[in-house]
Amino acid sequence: MHFGQVANFKTESSLPIQKFIMALNANLKNSIVIKNAEEVDENFHARYNCKKKTYRYIIDNSAYGSAIYRSLEYHIPQKLDIEKMKTAIKYFEGTHDFKGFKASGTSSKSSVRTIYKASVEKNKDKIIIELTGNGFLYNMVRIISGTLVDVGLRKNTRRRNPKYNRVR
Repeated sequence: MHFGQVANFKTESSLPIQKFIMALNANLKNSIVIKNAEEVDENFHARYNCKKKTYRYIIDNSAYGSAIYRSLEYHIPQKLDIEKMKTAIKYFEGTHDFKGFKASGTSSKSSVRTIYKASVEKNKDKIIIELTGNGFLYNMVRIISGTLVDVGLRKNTRRRNPKYNRVR
């Protein structure tokens, strides 16, 4: 798996492309590292020319959480039912209208997105939710992850009208 983001900018600098990596890294925060720089067509746009994106949401499912990764992972100390989460995430695959999974104020014209691959994996105390799609709405992955947590906590996530519930 390749981790990273692509960005683009226009410049009239005479600095050779090979020098951009060092120049940019010298001026960026320590949490950002440039690993590659290359010239692209003037019409290229990192956001709009992207064919797919992958979001990874990590849940620390340990009793106390991590001091080091506290700002990078969501801590849930309650035991989550991973098998139920794995089953539920498959419903997100395909092309769907995700308007119920966007934050209010989202400016996207359409809420239809295609999820090519969706998975939930457990690695020790870490639960990794990963979605690959053609694009995501604002906070969509966070809201989907919260829904999966509800499933993992065995919360009933849909409303039921009691008079239509029948036990046979």
